[in-house]
Amino acid sequence: MSSTKQLCTFLLDDKLFGVAVDRVREVLRYQEMARIPLSPSVVTGLMNLRGQIVTAIDLRRRLGLQERPASSFPVNVIVQSDDAAVSLLVDEIGDVIEVTDDTFESPPDLLDGVSRELISGVHKLPDRLLMLLNVDRAIDVAPAA
Repeated sequence: MSSTKQLCTFLLDDKLFGVAVDRVREVLRYQEMARIPLSPSVVTGLMNLRGQIVTAIDLRRRLGLQERPASSFPVNVIVQSDDAAVSLLVDEIGDVIEVTDDTFESPPDLLDGVSRELISGVHKLPDRLLMLLNVDRAIDVAPAA
């Protein structure tokens, strides 16, 4: 018997991604952010979330996708790491879906570079492919020593 998992889904450049529901704290519309001088380009800035300072990471940049159109505002998916909340900027939030282990496969060989490191696998859905984002790797933007 295969086990099931709930995933919070979102779109980036018309590609479907998912993260485990238990990692998502909340979803918010776009918030103004303070830029951080000399930060990596994937870090969009800092936002104040009810008194807590949250770092925002643009997942399009993190995954090496095309820039978001200037007329489009991202959505904040607030995820919890071991020591802080982090905002993942996505194009559009999707549904919470349930997947089973029997639809899970390793990342496709066609993924390369950063995408290969950040995608822990895929789920074959009836109408499309859902890429499972490794949240811990996605929020680790510290330069390698």
